[in-house]
Amino acid sequence: MTPKLRGVSAPNDLGQKVAAFEPAPVRDPQTGSRVPGWDDAADLTKDPSVVPDPATTEVPADLRAEIEDYMTRYPDRRSASIPALAAAQRLHGWCSPTAVEQVACVMQLTPGYLIAVAGFYDMLETKPVGRKTVYVCTNISCSLRGGDELLDALRGELGDDPDVNLRGFECLGACDIAPMASVNGVYVGPVDDDEIPTLAQHIRDGADPLPEKQLVKRRSVDPGANS
Repeated sequence: MTPKLRGVSAPNDLGQKVAAFEPAPVRDPQTGSRVPGWDDAADLTKDPSVVPDPATTEVPADLRAEIEDYMTRYPDRRSASIPALAAAQRLHGWCSPTAVEQVACVMQLTPGYLIAVAGFYDMLETKPVGRKTVYVCTNISCSLRGGDELLDALRGELGDDPDVNLRGFECLGACDIAPMASVNGVYVGPVDDDEIPTLAQHIRDGADPLPEKQLVKRRSVDPGANS
């Protein structure tokens, strides 16, 4: 997905002719990472949120232990909200009402507080989604290198597969491998046009995505770090 040249420009100040890149179209804001409903007004008619009663709220033992471990790492237990919600999401598939209530019970916080946290952070899902998570970066560096086209192409390849949670993401912090995607947490890129069908098949099969393009497998400039 190399940017196309639009030809040769007029001579510059030194009398040299220079090539210029064709400007990328402004991306559709719907390919960003905002979750639908993020700006809905609060429903003030609902009952106030209360802390769940540990005596009546069942929490899986492994989840409880993981959340309690996170809480010991911070002076304020609320700081453990994000990893605690992520742990519940791994178990339930999304931050469902049951998942949020279990986290709230262990942390002794209101579900309303945790729902506000989950609704703010992109990687916490507030609606049911597929277990295979694919984020395509559509921020400026990736967008200029074809990130929006990569997202559209993967949508075409994967269709409406209910097992796949595919969406654009505001930034994944890997500008040097643009255009790129995160497949179940594995960063791959730069993804070329002819690699998209293979990547889509890897996603469908749950296979290791584009092994030769994974960020974790890139060689370092330090020879000693490649052993």
